[in-house]
Amino acid sequence: MDAFIGAVRTASRVLGVAAAALIALGVLVVCQMVFVRYVLGHNTIWQTDFVTYSLVAAAFIGSPYVLMTRGHVNVDVLPHYAGRKLRYRLAVFAALVALVFALAMAVLTFLFWKEAWDNRWVSDTMWRARLWIPYASMPIGLTMLALQCLADLLALLSGREPPFGMAEVGR
Repeated sequence: MDAFIGAVRTASRVLGVAAAALIALGVLVVCQMVFVRYVLGHNTIWQTDFVTYSLVAAAFIGSPYVLMTRGHVNVDVLPHYAGRKLRYRLAVFAALVALVFALAMAVLTFLFWKEAWDNRWVSDTMWRARLWIPYASMPIGLTMLALQCLADLLALLSGREPPFGMAEVGR
C-alpha cells in the first residue's frame, strides 16, 4: 500500500510541475503575442488558442497535486468541532464522494476525448488545432485525481493520515 500511495503522490507531483510549466509557457506566449501584435503589427494565429488550452490543461492536470497538498478551498468548521469518530466518518464520506465524482468525470471526459479523436475534431480558428490534444488533459487529470482520491482514502483508512489532515485534538 505504501508503494501505491508513494507512486500516486510522485505522479501527482510530476503533474503539478507540468501544470506550473504550462502556466509559465502560457505567460510567455502572451508576452510573445503582445510583441508580435503591437510592436511588429502582425496578426496572431495560434497564440490565443494555445494560451486557453494550456491554462485549462494546467487546471485539470494540476488538480491531483492540489488535492495532495490540500491546496483547495476547504471548509473544515464541522470537522474541527466534531469528535474523533464523527470527524473520521466525515472524512471517509468526503473521500468516497470525491472518488466517485472524479471517476465519473474521468469516464465522461474520456468519452468526450475519444469522440474528438474518432471524428478528427479541429478548432474553429485559423490555427485548426487538433482538439484531441488539449482535450486529453481532462481524462488524464481526472484519472490521476481519482487515483489521488483513492490514495488519500487508503491513507485515511489505514491510519497513515488523520482525517482532514487534522492532528487529533481533545475530544
